[in-house]
Amino acid sequence: MPDPSSYRPATGSIPTSAGVYKFRDPDRRVIYVGKAKNLRNRLNSYFANPAQLHPRTSTMVHTANSVEWTVVDTEVEALQLEWTWINEFNPRFNVMFRDDKSYPYLAITMNDEVPRAYITRGKRRKGIRYFGPFAQVWAIKETLDLLLRAFPMRTCTPGVYRRAERSGRPCLLGYIDKCAAPCVGQISKDDHKDLARSISDFMSGNTGRFISHRQKEMASAAAELDYERAARLRDEISALQKVLDKSAVVLSVSADCDIFALVTEEFEASVQVFHVRQGRIRGQRGWIIERSDDHTPAELTTDYLRQAYSGLDAEAIPKEILVDSLPADLDSLEAWLSQLRGSRVTVRVPERGEKKAALETVEKNAKEALVQHKLKRSSDLTTRSQALKEIQEHLDLPEAPLRIECIDISHTQGSNVVASLVVFEDGMAKKRDYRHFAIHGEAAADDTASMYDVVSRRFSRYLEQMTAEEPDERFGYRPSLLVVDGAGPQVAAATRALIDLGIVDISVVGLAKRLEEIWVPDDPFPVILPRNSEGLFLMQRLRDEAHRFAISYHRSKRAKAMTSSVLDDIAGLGESKRTALLRHFGSVKKVRAATAEEICEVKGIGPALAAKIVAALAD
Repeated sequence: MPDPSSYRPATGSIPTSAGVYKFRDPDRRVIYVGKAKNLRNRLNSYFANPAQLHPRTSTMVHTANSVEWTVVDTEVEALQLEWTWINEFNPRFNVMFRDDKSYPYLAITMNDEVPRAYITRGKRRKGIRYFGPFAQVWAIKETLDLLLRAFPMRTCTPGVYRRAERSGRPCLLGYIDKCAAPCVGQISKDDHKDLARSISDFMSGNTGRFISHRQKEMASAAAELDYERAARLRDEISALQKVLDKSAVVLSVSADCDIFALVTEEFEASVQVFHVRQGRIRGQRGWIIERSDDHTPAELTTDYLRQAYSGLDAEAIPKEILVDSLPADLDSLEAWLSQLRGSRVTVRVPERGEKKAALETVEKNAKEALVQHKLKRSSDLTTRSQALKEIQEHLDLPEAPLRIECIDISHTQGSNVVASLVVFEDGMAKKRDYRHFAIHGEAAADDTASMYDVVSRRFSRYLEQMTAEEPDERFGYRPSLLVVDGAGPQVAAATRALIDLGIVDISVVGLAKRLEEIWVPDDPFPVILPRNSEGLFLMQRLRDEAHRFAISYHRSKRAKAMTSSVLDDIAGLGESKRTALLRHFGSVKKVRAATAEEICEVKGIGPALAAKIVAALAD
């Protein structure tokens, strides 16, 4: 692994202006791209004391063997160039958001001589107006079908259009009045472009004038006894109203804004956005990222806003963008967005009112998207099989770990020490086999003693069940792999406990949180799984589940300890009588001040028990 000092540039050779820099590995691959207001200050921070860097950044600096930079005139240019290089080189140490699904859009080819409306999931192209994204493809199909009743513009492919031109006959949509048939001259090309503009304006939120205009025309047609035309206008108004009804109203004012929410967990983060036009939700989109601990919410906000608006047409960028965390380099980002839009764009955090409520709704959707993403990955049989195979290969296990158990210790400064044991079979959680352990005495002295105690207790039960007439299947199964939360010391303690019990056919590893290193017994160097490895993802999920289960048990014990009182140790005073006693007097202090006769007034407490209570509280 290269030493950062071997390729550190001379401080005086680094310019002090704004710019973008690239770290490259020994194979000349770009592994990280960053920007800086002052290149000298930023680059020196990587080399001044590498030991104090965040673990992920330290790994990047030690993986690279060269750094280069490009000077730009402004911070906005640095922002643009950094994003261009991130997309070009896809550096492994940069955070990249990926869509949690492929979203459909309504596209209108406004630059064509005869514009066409169609549904697409492909990349954006210049000259095409996009509306959405929609959460479901059926929703956009229904929307387009309703719009064609009021604005019968072309939706056919170029091949179908040319064939109709040659034959002089329109396609089926032309015959059922869902296309104005410009292919055979039933409508001029200019008038057809007006239809395309009308759909574009309607989808952009300018809805009122289309409905009100038709309502006036319908009334006029009815007054002239032209009931056929009035009925057609009525159907068009109904179709447009249904399109509006499909768009939830989130703001009472006719505001245009995009609302973003970011939900972060230890290893992943979810972003959701609602595109609100004229107060109605016109589109929704989401991203999932693999989160790095050294990226703050402000930095992630900058990254997802750049990704969301790169390559968009000016009209797709609203004047106002609402977020739950202000981005890093706010001024530069607003300047860049304003440059793309051609007018002022503001990014802010709503504090109250409807916009704050709408942000909370987006946040709920982000949380749900993250849950669904995890469930999708964990329920995919192919993915689980790949994860188990990767774990077996990288850890050199004799068999695929079809049953994995993980132990985590939790405490608060040495008090209320507990442990959790979670079980995964075939890569999925088997919650009925989860177990808690309360740890007391010398076993609670430190994490290694606690780990030895828990492993001894769990596998003592395993040995007992091997000879039992009716074995308890929760403890009777042998795991292929035992994972402990920690590094070398915890692994050594767990291994020692198994050896003391005479068990030598269970593999033990430890998963350390900082760099996601996997420690194996008697090896001074950890195993590093690839960052995008399904095996690593499964190990992380296993460790996270054990940590969550341990924390919940620890909190319940701590809460119970905080609410315990001297009444708990009085023989004969059960929970119901304690509750009745405290309800009658209001507090332990008032019970202590009461006489035996007054205590006897409490239902269920006789003279003998009352005397015990008085004696116990007098000590």
